[in-house]
Amino acid sequence: MTDHEIIAILRLQAVPNVGNVTAKKLIAHCGSPTAIFEDKMQYLLKIEGIGQATIKGLFDTAHLEDAEAEYNYIKREHIAMCYFMDKDYPDYLKHCLDGPIVLFKSGNIDLENRKIISVVGTRNITSYGTAFCEEFIEEIAPLNPVIISGFAYGVDITVQKAAMEKGLQTIGCLAHGLNQIYPKKHKKHVSEIEKNGGFLTEFWSTSNPDRENFLKRNRIIAGMSEATIVVESAEKGGSLVTADLANGYNREVFAVPGRYTDKFSKGCNDLIKRQKAHLLTSAAELVYLLGWELEKQIKPTLQKQLFVELDETEDVVYNYLQDKGKQLLDTVALECKLPVHKASSTLFNMEMKGVVRALPGKLFEVV
Repeated sequence: MTDHEIIAILRLQAVPNVGNVTAKKLIAHCGSPTAIFEDKMQYLLKIEGIGQATIKGLFDTAHLEDAEAEYNYIKREHIAMCYFMDKDYPDYLKHCLDGPIVLFKSGNIDLENRKIISVVGTRNITSYGTAFCEEFIEEIAPLNPVIISGFAYGVDITVQKAAMEKGLQTIGCLAHGLNQIYPKKHKKHVSEIEKNGGFLTEFWSTSNPDRENFLKRNRIIAGMSEATIVVESAEKGGSLVTADLANGYNREVFAVPGRYTDKFSKGCNDLIKRQKAHLLTSAAELVYLLGWELEKQIKPTLQKQLFVELDETEDVVYNYLQDKGKQLLDTVALECKLPVHKASSTLFNMEMKGVVRALPGKLFEVV
């Protein structure tokens, strides 16, 4: 992008009453960000939803000055950025109408042809939540997914540290500019994350970690991944907002269940109860519900053996698939009278034994 184009994009961002949805509408009608500011006001007024207040904001020279100041900072600090029509813009986020028109990034982020999961939860993580994060990452590591979170206290930093320990790419979505880190205590992790992953934000260097910014940040966490996992949450909290956003984007949502008496399991249990999230107790369940195929590095363990011992549940599922042929996970669970999470775990174990295989579209068949 040219300097002129970058300033035009920033100028759009600077206008208070022009959000990402309106900005994209203007760009689509005019052809480019620069063209917006070159067109006559009368033409812009013909665009549906664009009124005098919007026009006044667009051509307010104060916003141009702000954009030029931020551009000078970006150039001086060599900040990388990706426009929503660029190839390196997160693919899943492109499908979100309210996705940011531009993201600022640091580190070594590579999302091309990658499996992407968001993991969120309470800042007051318990030993139960910590154990789940560490076990989940260890189980999912062979698939080499990218782990997205918010780099906050609790679940966020726990799962991101676990990802780093397993050599997985992890990305922190920030609620402020790249010129600062919040919480400050996590500065010690910045360098390691940027070596294999990095940070993304839509916020300028002038933005502080205000409450409303965290809520806006959550839509990026939900929007840029294929699935969002809520590990622990009280009855109210930002994690539940992220789960609602993910549902709104038609993404899969998973929640880790807990005892009904546990304060930080109430939010997760409620998501499951209201059928707003799949119950999640292991990585195997997520793998099957998303229809992910196993990678080459773990396929050798799936070769069929001549004599395989199946437990009682596996035997029921095997006989059903042998009789019916290819079947959906939900159908297997229904016909074999199993909870979905039990059916997915059973199928995973059977694939590890080499007697069934996963097919695209969450289908399974006997080998």
